[in-house]
Amino acid sequence: MTTHAADTDRAAFAREWEAWHARHEELRADPHGFLAITALHWLDGTPTRFDDAPGAWSTTAGGAVVVELADGEELTLDGQVLGGRHDFGVLPERGSLFPASGDAVIEVARRGGHDIVRPRHPEHPLREAYTGTPAYAADPRWARTGRYLPFDTPRPTTVGAAVEGLQHVYDAPGQVEFTLDDGSTHRLTAFNGPTPGSLFVLFTDATSGVTTYPANRSLAVPVPDEDGQVVVDFNRAVNLPCAYTDLATCPLPPAENRLTAAIEAGERTPVPGDPGLRRTV
Repeated sequence: MTTHAADTDRAAFAREWEAWHARHEELRADPHGFLAITALHWLDGTPTRFDDAPGAWSTTAGGAVVVELADGEELTLDGQVLGGRHDFGVLPERGSLFPASGDAVIEVARRGGHDIVRPRHPEHPLREAYTGTPAYAADPRWARTGRYLPFDTPRPTTVGAAVEGLQHVYDAPGQVEFTLDDGSTHRLTAFNGPTPGSLFVLFTDATSGVTTYPANRSLAVPVPDEDGQVVVDFNRAVNLPCAYTDLATCPLPPAENRLTAAIEAGERTPVPGDPGLRRTV
């Protein structure tokens, strides 16, 4: 049976959430975070120079990313100074490298089967003007205790992206099930999280496009316990980078994760007129 933290000390719950959200905001506004991205460059076989990164960049016929640095140009990666022609190799899907160039980093990545370069400059006006993201007040009733329902085998799941024509493919290990206060039961397809056994879900709901960002929100789900119980805490639903910048390739939720219920918890749409609001869908 799904429950929520009805007996939780609301003041303590709010303090814990506020500390967590402050850390999340710090990461968002990091000097080399996504608010610092100045361009999204798609690579092909022709070496191409960009105004916001040193070198001429291309993808070889074998799929490796290559940069050709002119005299006086250099990058630093893992303590190694790179000059001349450097082959970064074939990057894995959703993999990224971050060679440094002065006070900037030049993200080299693969998204949706395409190689990209996304320079990140700390002085980018979007990052410097960022003042924070509004959110619903933390409420224990949105911290649901549900069940993890693993699939027999992971299911490859194709989802759209914030960039038109781009697709992402994730292996979905299972679903998370929870019940809301109105008695309705919901299941969300889950993807693998950043640590072994953890999960994350992408979703929209009845608040999307009203008080929350229209395209998606993301929610981390901790490792299920030995009985398959999971905590689905919608207070920690966050915006993806595409809520702030056109230069993101964020995935969209699978169709079954588009809830008809209103999840009045977690981060809201960046305030209209604020530099944080750069893209709507």
